[in-house]
Amino acid sequence: MAGPLEGRVALVAGGTRGAGRGIAVQLGAAGATVYVTGRTGAGSVSEMNRPETIEQTAALVDEAGGTGIPVRVDHLEPGQVRALVARIEREQGALHILVNDIFGLTRMEWDRPLWECSLEDGLHLLRLAVDTHAITSHCAIPLLIREPGGLVVEVTDGTAEYNAANYRVSFFYDLTKTANIRMAVALSRELPAHGASAVSVTPGWLRSEAMLDAYGVTEENWTEATNRSPHFAISETPAFVGRAVAALAADPDRARWNGHSLSSGGLAGVYGFTDLDGSSPDCWRYVTEVQDAGKPADVTGYR
Repeated sequence: MAGPLEGRVALVAGGTRGAGRGIAVQLGAAGATVYVTGRTGAGSVSEMNRPETIEQTAALVDEAGGTGIPVRVDHLEPGQVRALVARIEREQGALHILVNDIFGLTRMEWDRPLWECSLEDGLHLLRLAVDTHAITSHCAIPLLIREPGGLVVEVTDGTAEYNAANYRVSFFYDLTKTANIRMAVALSRELPAHGASAVSVTPGWLRSEAMLDAYGVTEENWTEATNRSPHFAISETPAFVGRAVAALAADPDRARWNGHSLSSGGLAGVYGFTDLDGSSPDCWRYVTEVQDAGKPADVTGYR
């Protein structure tokens, strides 16, 4: 049977690992053709010193039932992004879904005031997390709006409500995640006249490849990490936010979300999907009501 996104073309910019990989795979599971882009391809070394590649993600898209097409692109280089969009137009004739998930947490200094941080590293983070999104949208949206119904997804960390009320640990990290949300708001004012819409989407506490490695666990035994960080019990796999984006893209009435700040857990309550283990973790409600409130870790009623 054809998936709900059969015949749809998606670009997941920053699909090498983490949320981007999860989104690409779940779009593929829904039947989409997915262009997976990033700087780390076979034979290249990740700036984050990670082993994942765009080719691996594309293969997972194929295994899920879609068509994965890896393209090595530095999204800080407008010429490379224009060439990517020209290739999509030449090969597919259309672009229906744009996911901006590019990031680069390489030299982050946590819990230090701005004036004690490396300015060079902080500005580099802003370039990787903000400039790349603006460049990609600038180059790709003209193709996306050729047909009505296009969707732009800005992937961030934290909902607009949560980020407005809370400092996100670092001056530069805080700026990047707020900027991604505002990009979706800005595009939500510009796209409707062309039959398209934009949203920001955040996963919860993500069990990305890097996070699992940081805790010294795997997906199979991830609960052991709760001995070190009890609130990690609310965490979710990248597939969960992937299913959130796939559900949005498949919704005929997706324009109703235009300009909204959305979360994987919140959308699970609307569309009824689950994480790979059958649970539906509502991380941002949990973080506000349990973790930030200083209560003992207890995910009862939150997943």
